[in-house]
Amino acid sequence: MQKAYKLLGKHRHYDWGGTKFIPNLMQVENKENLPYAEYWMGAHSSAPSQIETSNGIENVDEFIQKNSLIILGKKTNSTFGTLPYLFKILDVSKMLSIQVHPTKANAILGFDKENAQGIALDAPHRNYKDQNHKPEVMVALSDFWLLHGFLPPEQLTTALKEYACFRELIPFFKANDYKGLYHYFMNLTTIQSDLILRPLLTEAVKLVNDKLVSKAHPHWWASKYYNGIVPDHTIDKGIFSLYILNIVFVSRYQGVFQEAGLLHAYLEGQNIELMANSDNVLRGGLTPKHIDVDELIQHVNFSPTYPFIMNGVILNDHETNYPCPIQDFCLSKISIKTGETYSIIAKSLQILLVMEGMVQIDQKTFKAGEVAMITADQSIDIEAMENAVIFKSYVP
Repeated sequence: MQKAYKLLGKHRHYDWGGTKFIPNLMQVENKENLPYAEYWMGAHSSAPSQIETSNGIENVDEFIQKNSLIILGKKTNSTFGTLPYLFKILDVSKMLSIQVHPTKANAILGFDKENAQGIALDAPHRNYKDQNHKPEVMVALSDFWLLHGFLPPEQLTTALKEYACFRELIPFFKANDYKGLYHYFMNLTTIQSDLILRPLLTEAVKLVNDKLVSKAHPHWWASKYYNGIVPDHTIDKGIFSLYILNIVFVSRYQGVFQEAGLLHAYLEGQNIELMANSDNVLRGGLTPKHIDVDELIQHVNFSPTYPFIMNGVILNDHETNYPCPIQDFCLSKISIKTGETYSIIAKSLQILLVMEGMVQIDQKTFKAGEVAMITADQSIDIEAMENAVIFKSYVP
């Protein structure tokens, strides 16, 4: 069996995606100006990647099933029986929905419940697409902005006092009651929430137009979501979350880990994302898609978040690791200069995404935007034909 395979991922054309970054990286023509939002690398059943083999093109999930012990490695196979992670490139042009992901136990319960109710997997009101949790780590490929968990209590209290339209909400945050505040607001009628959010948006649009606020301020994102136009009615309740969640800036090659229960949203920029092999999303706003408030609130961690931005742990002169407190996946960045060789031992199936430069692996050439899949228990030499940056996903 060969050591390295060229992996062909799947493009996802969600409307929030940009039109240039991913096509330029992968040298794909985009004459129709489609949004290239995500590029999936993995074995998720809804969009499995493919690999080039001596027998032709094969789906990764089917290829693994043929001999999972050899391809995944003993530990991964015994623990998961399949590839437990999904690797992605994202280009966030428009803001993503505010969302939370369930724990594994809750995903199993929710999936089985919706199956019993006869809800089709592709139904727009379906909450659970599979039985897995979805912790995730992201590493920025550009300046990147995201919402990441609730503000610390002092900052959230200040925000409620700062805006006149929020002052009626202050009693619901008594004794730092995050759940009480969020539950109350999300269950307001649209007429009630519009009375709070419309004057807020009016102020936001004016201050952004006058260039008096930056991207570090929630007004900037509130105005962006509505393209500087204040709706007359039915304002998305997710606007409120812009003011009560941490707005976090991440520089290129810095990372952030997000666990189950953390309310979050990507706002702008390009990144890579590595997650458990799941597509379970419970949404909390900034989207026209289905929002099940009762189900959402059951899974949110109602405690403050103090964002931790990772610069990565340097393992050696070439490899930097982004530590993740789970058993499903690990992520590293490998940097190699022209003429250098870096050797790795793949104890599990690994996916190597070449982001910059050109390398040779197992006598195959991979340039920027191309992906190698390495089967388990292989010793691999990565030879840099040009200065190269590679992101490596694997199971610890």
